[in-house]
Amino acid sequence: MSSPEKIFDETFLTIRSKLIDVAATLDRVDRAAAGASIDDLRRARIDEALRIVISSDTPDRATRLQQLFSRPYDSQWRRGFGL
Repeated sequence: MSSPEKIFDETFLTIRSKLIDVAATLDRVDRAAAGASIDDLRRARIDEALRIVISSDTPDRATRLQQLFSRPYDSQWRRGFGL
C-alpha cells in the first residue's frame, strides 16, 4: 500500500493542473457574466461539488460527487427510455 506522501508525490502536478483548469474556466464564466448572477442548476452543482471536494470530514468525496452529478435510481428506467 502506498503512503500518503508517495501518492502526493506521484499525483501532485496532475491535481494542481486540474484545479487550475477548473478555476480558469470558472473565472471565464464569471467574467462573461460581468457581475450578473448565474442562475443555472449546473453552476449550482459545480459550486456544491467544490464544497464537497474541500470537505475533509469523510473520505468519500468521489462517491458524493458521483451522486451529485447522477440521476436518482429509477427502477422503471427501461420504460422511461422506451426499452
